[in-house]
Amino acid sequence: MFKKILIANRGEIACRVIKTARKMGIRTVAVYSDADRDAVHVEMADERVHIGPPAAAQSYLLIDKIVDACLQTGAEAVHPGYGFLSERAAFPVALAEKGIVFIGPNPRAIEAMGDKIESKKFANAASVSTVPGFLGTIESADHAVEIAREIGYPVMIKASAGGGGKGMRIAWNDAECREGYTLSKNEAAASFGDDRVFVEKFIVDPRHIEIQVLGDKHGNVVYLGERECSIQRRNQKVIEEAPSPLIDAATRAAMGEQSVALAKAVAYDSAGTVEFVADQNRNFYFLEMNTRLQVEHPVTELVTGIDLVEQMIRVAAGEELSFRQKDVTLTGWAVESRIYAEDPFRNFLPSIGRLVRYRPPEEGSDGEITVRNDTGVVEGSEISMFYDPMIAKLVTHGPTRLEAIEAQSDALDAFVIDGIQHNIPFLTSLHHHPRWREGRLSTGFIREEYPDGFGVRAVDAAAKPLLAAAAVAMEVIRQDRLEALPGRLRPASGDLRKDWVVRLDKDYIPVTIHEGFAAIPLELDLSVGEGAAPVNVVSRWQPGDLLWTGIVGEESLTVQVRPVPNGAELRYRGISVVAKVMTPRVAKLEALMPEKAPPDTSRFLLCPMPGLVVTIEVVEGQEVKAGETLAVVEAMKMQNVLRAERDLTVKAVKAKPGDSLAVDAVIMEFE
Repeated sequence: MFKKILIANRGEIACRVIKTARKMGIRTVAVYSDADRDAVHVEMADERVHIGPPAAAQSYLLIDKIVDACLQTGAEAVHPGYGFLSERAAFPVALAEKGIVFIGPNPRAIEAMGDKIESKKFANAASVSTVPGFLGTIESADHAVEIAREIGYPVMIKASAGGGGKGMRIAWNDAECREGYTLSKNEAAASFGDDRVFVEKFIVDPRHIEIQVLGDKHGNVVYLGERECSIQRRNQKVIEEAPSPLIDAATRAAMGEQSVALAKAVAYDSAGTVEFVADQNRNFYFLEMNTRLQVEHPVTELVTGIDLVEQMIRVAAGEELSFRQKDVTLTGWAVESRIYAEDPFRNFLPSIGRLVRYRPPEEGSDGEITVRNDTGVVEGSEISMFYDPMIAKLVTHGPTRLEAIEAQSDALDAFVIDGIQHNIPFLTSLHHHPRWREGRLSTGFIREEYPDGFGVRAVDAAAKPLLAAAAVAMEVIRQDRLEALPGRLRPASGDLRKDWVVRLDKDYIPVTIHEGFAAIPLELDLSVGEGAAPVNVVSRWQPGDLLWTGIVGEESLTVQVRPVPNGAELRYRGISVVAKVMTPRVAKLEALMPEKAPPDTSRFLLCPMPGLVVTIEVVEGQEVKAGETLAVVEAMKMQNVLRAERDLTVKAVKAKPGDSLAVDAVIMEFE
């Protein structure tokens, strides 16, 4: 077994590999760019080597830098993680020339299956069912349109060397095909150093199913069940689960056996993923094979009990798999949510900055429920514009799918992140969506269920009394603390004010306390609303706690609390609302106060995220029609097209290509 390995990656996957290496007694070496000098993976590793500037093309993507770091530290093997160099056949070749082991598949397998175009040709030759498409070189946007017309719209334009949703576009007509071709090529070149793209038929109402395979260097290959990754936004996975609610035992066996046959054909000798698109009738078609560890591998680990990183290391060291196909069993259900640094209320645009607060839910097992959080950040970490915006992967496991989803919802409620925008409100909304809970999925789920984007979830009838009760419980404790200050008169124990009004958004809700005491734990009997039956409220919350946890009637509750002037912002189940607790007299007077109108920004194009201006498509004085492109801004390796929302005339252009802009910076002004 290896004594020291180097991780040629960063962030959560580097931390993930280090954890398993520690468990195996293997020393680790981290590499880092200037932007990652203080990163968690650098602190976790036993040794660390600086490899260059922040841009991946000048650091993490340079094979020579990684090889030199191995030679400098004496690392015997390299784990590539995912992304970066993980699917570059030249990387293991360069390592082998220096006597360093690659913890991944052999170069032949990477070449045969890692390239999406070549893998489809290989699969066709092996009589594997594939999606209709054109696998040759596409010379131009016009050529792409010609191919798309032959295949029939809709089509998918994909980067040959792509992954993670980058370099991927769906086109429903000629105009979208031309634009998608250009954007896919640009993103592919920026992210992978390879601008080749291909076009294939887009299956309507599809489901994304993938099979985890694992092979050794002795000819043994097994499959570890399936994962469903149909909940996607902009072709990037958001929620994954194992197993799939669509797949039955017979389909699982058929997909698994086909995946194993494909892997054996290239002597596959590591962890890999064979991806399929399936229709609602369980017909499936080969898409591609990812010759690396997948981001969503934790759900497979939780349902199989197999540490995939450990198996990769053991296989790379020449060990034979210690189990066979008959030994693989799937137990329970696992669900994973990807937590991204992005603003769901502004069309999911990237958000960068420092994590002022980062308090994930407690990991571990409690009864039949397990919570796991794979992350590469801590409180105080910086979310950079140079890399993928994923902050963490929150994974829960339970006996059934609904129990795993409920555990995921509870864990998301307890996940505190401040300092940047993040997608936890959106994830929480997804996990409470009836269609998701029923397993009626497709890759178009988010587009279909959130056609106008994601907005703040309104306080519904079920949440309103719970949040009002929690708000009053917090105010009682706060008042009790104030009355205990020196020089203030303190009422007799148990003598609490009885009548309150809670403002939630624009609703004024009367709350009556029947009896109770302000202690830790607090206990109250109160009624929420006119004539409502009393419920018992119990909580150990204290002023300053970021989480209010307690019981309201029969309901267990976890609510995030952020102080605001004269109240608190409460976050619960995707709801974010300011709660103000006041006396009836104050509530009556406040209801008469006029509300301040927000500023009018309709005459400006504002930069929706921190990013780099790629192009400005208009000039001053130009008349523009609704829908026309105004500018393209790149952030976190994704190009975002900014379009005119109405007919207008450009008065002034305030930015130029190459400018680095902050969020809400003015790009141009209109007449």
